[in-house]
Amino acid sequence: MLQMRIIAPGEHSDRIVELLCEDSAVSNVTLYRGASVKPDGDVIEADIAREGANEVVDVLREMGIHRFGSIHLATVRTWISESGLEADRVTPGASADAVVWAEVTQQAYEDSEFNWIFSSFMVLATVLVAIAIVIDSSILLIGAMVLGPEFGAVAALGVALVRRRFTLLRRAMTTLAGGFVLAIVATTIATLIARWLGWVTAADVTESRPDTSFIYTPDKWSFIVALIAGVAGVLSLTSARLGGLSGVFISVTTIPAAGNVALGVAFGLRDEILGSGLQLVVNLFGMAIAGWMTLAVQQEVWASVSSYRARLLAGRRHSNRPPSDR
Repeated sequence: MLQMRIIAPGEHSDRIVELLCEDSAVSNVTLYRGASVKPDGDVIEADIAREGANEVVDVLREMGIHRFGSIHLATVRTWISESGLEADRVTPGASADAVVWAEVTQQAYEDSEFNWIFSSFMVLATVLVAIAIVIDSSILLIGAMVLGPEFGAVAALGVALVRRRFTLLRRAMTTLAGGFVLAIVATTIATLIARWLGWVTAADVTESRPDTSFIYTPDKWSFIVALIAGVAGVLSLTSARLGGLSGVFISVTTIPAAGNVALGVAFGLRDEILGSGLQLVVNLFGMAIAGWMTLAVQQEVWASVSSYRARLLAGRRHSNRPPSDR
């Protein structure tokens, strides 16, 4: 269940209320005349099943409500309402499977912002990976992988392609490139300092590392794992049900590969740089492709569901008309 709050000029309120009241996915509608001060207008609230949110948002956007007002969507975690239950029952699709595109797109913009927090987590995760490689610690490696924030920007690439948001595409690509470059440079500097102090030697990087050797030896399984992780990650982001994003972070070796590239640069180890760089590209490419394909399939599925729901609504309106109006 979602709670929708709309701020709109008074001349649009009656049309919006009519739209909401006619939609079987909406269970409660409240109108507050003149309640909005900035901008001047009315406030309309409604409870709506997740499965029916996209069509309502699309109509509101076509009316231009977002230009001179606002449309807010918030998840209602707990609700007790027979009318709400009926709205959820008669709306095609499952609530947990429903993809609310406005919500997904907003999340993609937030996750792909190149800010101080994103940069800090990228650097900290990559430095931790470098330490994990030096001491060959799989536990520390997993911790660093979970700390990495890059998947949100990777998923944003798929959202940008599917929803044709090319500004978002440039933003996500810039964030990924900037984040990894910054993390590798910072980790390389930290490694050079450790090397100067005598804490790390080239042998620590090149000797046998059974628990972390996969970082610089990409193969067919690297790409397959990236594909699976990309699908699982996107499903976790688009579903109302809690997913397994932590599992996705642990599955792919983007941050570990970046850390090993930094170690290779610090010690001039060409094979480490090339192997890890290829591993990084394979994982990013695999996740991006899988995310795009998953979102494309979801878009087609929900487009079919929306068409079916539109036919149902049209049939219900027709059946509810008085005989003289038919």
